[in-house]
Amino acid sequence: MAPPHANEVCLELQDHSVLHRSAIDFFQLRKQGDPQTLAAKAARLTEQFLTQNRPLMSLLDVRVERDYDGRDVQLLIQSGNAVGAIPLISPTTARPDYGLVVQPRFPWAGIGPMLGEMGWRISPTPLRLPLLLRSERRVPRWVFSSMILVRLKALLDSLDRRFELATETRRAPRGTVHWAEYATKRIPTANFLSIPCTFPDLLDNRLLKGAVRHVVECQLRALDTQKEHGGFVHRLIEFGQELLGRVQSVPVYIPSAMTLGTWMQRPFRTEHFTNGLQAIEWTIDERVLAGLSDREGIPWMMPMDQFFEAWVETVFRVVAQRTGGQLKVGRKRETTHPINWAPPYFGSQKSLVPDVWLEWDSVTLIVDAKYKRHWEELQNPWSRVEVELREQHRNDLLQVLAYANLARTSKVIACLVYPCSPQSWASLRERGRLIHRAELTVGSRSLNLWLTALPMATAVEHIAGPLADDLRIALRQYATR
Repeated sequence: MAPPHANEVCLELQDHSVLHRSAIDFFQLRKQGDPQTLAAKAARLTEQFLTQNRPLMSLLDVRVERDYDGRDVQLLIQSGNAVGAIPLISPTTARPDYGLVVQPRFPWAGIGPMLGEMGWRISPTPLRLPLLLRSERRVPRWVFSSMILVRLKALLDSLDRRFELATETRRAPRGTVHWAEYATKRIPTANFLSIPCTFPDLLDNRLLKGAVRHVVECQLRALDTQKEHGGFVHRLIEFGQELLGRVQSVPVYIPSAMTLGTWMQRPFRTEHFTNGLQAIEWTIDERVLAGLSDREGIPWMMPMDQFFEAWVETVFRVVAQRTGGQLKVGRKRETTHPINWAPPYFGSQKSLVPDVWLEWDSVTLIVDAKYKRHWEELQNPWSRVEVELREQHRNDLLQVLAYANLARTSKVIACLVYPCSPQSWASLRERGRLIHRAELTVGSRSLNLWLTALPMATAVEHIAGPLADDLRIALRQYATR
């Protein structure tokens, strides 16, 4: 059952949505005077509130405007591509007494399987901000565990090695030999080849690995209580088990705050090292992401446009395997085409980077992922679509058409991909309307424009099948022309 809402100290809305909130109610001024006085006071507090928090709101791609209807000052809050939770400064106390939570418009129940299919490549990013004091219990526990495990994997991958003193029993002397122990314990029992030695050895940081083991075990215990969320939690548990296997040889170590501070001050520390230590500290202090409970939480954000781009990349990777295409992805800078300005310092955009690039002998498919609400709106007649959405969609078309000029083949497919719900995708598939097509021919070159949508859930193999079938048909048609 949905938990009860917290106090009105947290603004909550979904990504790509608009929230209207009374400033008088938000600042709890209703009982402090007559309506005209309240409106004036609410206007002053709103102005100060926006001035203090505009940089913080920009972290979640949120814009806020004021509107006065003659009786009350309204906060018009418009969200963008990011989801997360951040604290907001109170205009009366100058402390982070308020909060902003942006939820994904596609539920976490669908985002979880997608993260599993993508190999946990994308995860929430914690923000270096004051803790969020109060929030609503909306973010599943596994979201926090996924972020912790991803950070620990990066820490283990980048863990340096250093000389440490090791004490072992060896068959030949090495370093300092403990002759007294050898003479009193080994020789009397005829263990002449058991020589106790202490010597410097190039080993991984055992204490740090012990702390990682403790954190992984804690997260695995927490994930055992989250299995009802779906099979992707089992994949996350398998991911944690793999990490545990890498540190199984060292004993559990729980570092103190002083030890963590010493590690954090190490010279030449990398970003992965710092992030990994933060994950260890949060687990030991039993911190969670803001939005998970009514306790203090860690501010965080996740750019949903990058999340959707990774999902599109995952789907088209399967499509490339089924159709024999050569895949390049913008995330790895494999599709970067630099723009050479003359002179260089006068230039604006420095390169074009399509999200996904598939190439066959005579056909190129260029894919650009757009995490917007356009797909639902485009199902209506074009005359009914709002002017702003028309302009945004026109910009999307111009961008993908610019990418099409980069292809070397004579036949090009430029594809715009938008998100949709699994129900909408299933309905479109039944009606044969998964792809909207248009064709342009200029001289000997043929350009096809595709508009399609990918569901924010469902197994990747199930989604890639129809796309691969349509591409095979298109490739056969191009081959016969």
